[in-house]
Amino acid sequence: MTLPVFVFVAALVVAIGISVALAIGRGAALANLREILGVGAEGDLEAAARAVVDGRTAAAWQAQQRAADLANLADLIAVGILRLDEELRVVLANHAAHAFLERAPGELPGLSPMEAFADHEAEAILLSARERLAASGEVLVGGPDGRRLVVRARRSPAGGFWVVLEDVTELRRLQRIRSEFIDNLSHELRTPLANVRLLTEALTRDLEAFDAPDRVRDRVAKLDVESGHLVQMVNELLDLSRIESGASQLYLDVVDLGEVARAAADRLRLFAERQGVRLESDVPEQPLLVKGDAERLGQVLANLVHNAVKFSPTGQSVVIRAERGADEVVVTVADHGPGVPRADQARIFERFYKVDRARVRGQGGTGLGLAIARNIVEGHGGRIWVQSEEGSGSTFSFAIPAADFA
Repeated sequence: MTLPVFVFVAALVVAIGISVALAIGRGAALANLREILGVGAEGDLEAAARAVVDGRTAAAWQAQQRAADLANLADLIAVGILRLDEELRVVLANHAAHAFLERAPGELPGLSPMEAFADHEAEAILLSARERLAASGEVLVGGPDGRRLVVRARRSPAGGFWVVLEDVTELRRLQRIRSEFIDNLSHELRTPLANVRLLTEALTRDLEAFDAPDRVRDRVAKLDVESGHLVQMVNELLDLSRIESGASQLYLDVVDLGEVARAAADRLRLFAERQGVRLESDVPEQPLLVKGDAERLGQVLANLVHNAVKFSPTGQSVVIRAERGADEVVVTVADHGPGVPRADQARIFERFYKVDRARVRGQGGTGLGLAIARNIVEGHGGRIWVQSEEGSGSTFSFAIPAADFA
């Protein structure tokens, strides 16, 4: 065989080998494709592949429509909505978010937290959300006269973060107006009420100098009681207003809450005896240390014990207990009074809220004592609650974080 013929034969063999290999590979690929698409040997592979492509196109179109629908829904909501990526850069922002942050439409996407808010507190909230999965806080944007926004951030299961912005500027303004009104009204009422109290006391002393009719004495005594209730209401209104506005500061120090409980019991024991109620305390001798304001915590206990004694039947007892928990000190005040109906327990710590049973019994009170107690306890980072069954007494409890010296 001559050399040219040999080369031709060799090339033909190689070409045939390549063709066979390609055919085998193509056959294997088609078999794999049929298996993936679930098409049998006699099935129409081309139709199945075209159906997959069409389905993918439809799925992409539906995803695009859902994204557009979500964007439209976000723009209809009156709160600001931001979508952030893992680097906390804005990916999506609705119209409200642009308005709250005083940005032109479409300007927010791509900005960092500091660029979007121009506020370190907002940036700190978002950084905290990245570390703790969720965070919230209130920030002031746009200068001293700008908007007050509540910022709530939470990590999305799909990655990134959702941020909700709520404009509370008007709410805070109304709260400030209410606080100023109550403050001014309380100050204006204090002087005339103090004068009424002084005149009532003088009239009571004058009646002792001569034989006045019983009905006159009863009316003067009632005037003294009712004016006392008014003075108490004004003082509690002023106190609550200052606490809620932050004007009344807590002077924190290491406090023995057990000693505060014993002092409250000693201070109110005479009042309890006059009501025919036994006041008992079950407080351990070892210190129950918390970081708090002793005067304010004493006010909380005084409110709870006063209410317990006031609504306890004659001959019953009120018990003050204090104990150290895992990381907090818990104080309870238990009575055997009429109890708090279940329907009222969720609202018992609201300002001016009174249980109907209290009104029927004719017991005095402004409905502010428990609201003041709640604000003081929460100001210490604690919690307050009630456990009660109607007709079986009540147990009011509050817990303050224990002092940590580690």
